[in-house]
Amino acid sequence: MDRLDPAHTLLVVVDVQEKLAAVMPQASMDRLQANALLLLEAARLSGVTVLASEQYPKGLGPTIAPIADKLRAMGVEPVAKITFDALGEPRIATAVSARAARTAVVVGMETHICVFQTVRELARRGLEVHVVSDAVASRREENRAVGLGLCERAGAVVTSAEAVAFDWLGRAGTDEFKAISKLIR
Repeated sequence: MDRLDPAHTLLVVVDVQEKLAAVMPQASMDRLQANALLLLEAARLSGVTVLASEQYPKGLGPTIAPIADKLRAMGVEPVAKITFDALGEPRIATAVSARAARTAVVVGMETHICVFQTVRELARRGLEVHVVSDAVASRREENRAVGLGLCERAGAVVTSAEAVAFDWLGRAGTDEFKAISKLIR
């Protein structure tokens, strides 16, 4: 396994939306939100390209405010979709194809549905996929566990937000390292 090279990595934020968040276990949502925000900041500092999706936003609402605010500050507009696999939406598939990415890091919900199907398709397209176990959620913990297992069987590496962030950084002593270190204390 190679280092996660920021120049060749995508961060894919899948369906972290208000009405889905409202039915997630609170501890899972708190963990997902904190770690997604950590990865978004690490992506910003490292120059990682970020893509975001929203599953049927008319029914499930927009991306939750803290993540939506961070995406907006980074110039990222979530793409509406109705397919469970984010790459089933042509605008997302085109954005993935247009990048020189070799790797995709995936966060979001629900782990066993949209996250898994997106991971499976990214892997099918030849990307090395990392699914961030502490930045994904499902309504029930057993479905989250099943989803992570399915992602792994589809070829994904199951990882953590800190592992990804520090792999992107690559070294200590930089301003970026100091900024990320403050976020995880």
